[in-house]
Amino acid sequence: METGRVTSPGAEEDLGKEFRVLDKGFVRLIDYMGDDSAIVQAARVSYGEGTKKVSEDRGLIRYLMRNKHTTPFEMVEFKWHVKLPIFVARQWIRHRTANVNEYSGRYSVMKEEFYVPNEDRVQLQSQSNKQGSEGEVPPELRDKFLSVLLADAQLNFDHYKQFEQSDIARELARIGLPLSTYTQWYWKIDLHNLFHFLNLRLDKHAQQEIREYSEVMANTVKKTVPVAYEAFEDYVLNALSFSGLELEVIKDVLNGNPFNAALENSKLSAREKTEFLDKWRRMSV
Repeated sequence: METGRVTSPGAEEDLGKEFRVLDKGFVRLIDYMGDDSAIVQAARVSYGEGTKKVSEDRGLIRYLMRNKHTTPFEMVEFKWHVKLPIFVARQWIRHRTANVNEYSGRYSVMKEEFYVPNEDRVQLQSQSNKQGSEGEVPPELRDKFLSVLLADAQLNFDHYKQFEQSDIARELARIGLPLSTYTQWYWKIDLHNLFHFLNLRLDKHAQQEIREYSEVMANTVKKTVPVAYEAFEDYVLNALSFSGLELEVIKDVLNGNPFNAALENSKLSAREKTEFLDKWRRMSV
């Protein structure tokens, strides 16, 4: 029976390193458990004799990913130390499948650190996506936005320090701080749920700030479990799925009907048509 800790050269290379994100944030891998072999080991215990038909570990991992057999991927875990703006943390915490312990502003003094986007990041409200941003902002408006953002954050911190030093309870003094304030947490998650997080947060529709954190983490995951990450890219991240209504449009086109007519005659809503067109373009059709 095998004993001892399984190590991954890729994870060992990144372990403890601080990767900078945004202007003052970072991601640091604190600990991990398992590598590609841990996924295979768990799968073979689970499936027993049947998995011996798979000649290679890579083939087995790809089979598991392709057929959504997720449990073996839960045998690999990552623990991260992350420094991030509060507004990013509020998006991040919606992924409730992780263990989190965050810096407490009730017990500790909040550091005077807040996120200020660079000039290129300042964009207009997207007209096609209520959650998104796009388009160049006139320089005068951009400069005013950044100036006011910086001034407001500084003023809020000045008030916070004033009241905290006057012995106002920290749990109350902090409530006027801006969402741009940096917080920190330890975040531990298994690989299956981490893949789900990355699939959503690496997407082009995700907010740029959380996407930058995801890209750094994805690099470490790719080095830790290269075979599993390759399967994730092939079958999830870079894959497309179609609804029943979308498949009907595709069938109509394959049967010789013009695409525009097939789309117009479909039961897809206006929003669904837009989303389907995006998929159609991704296929370079």
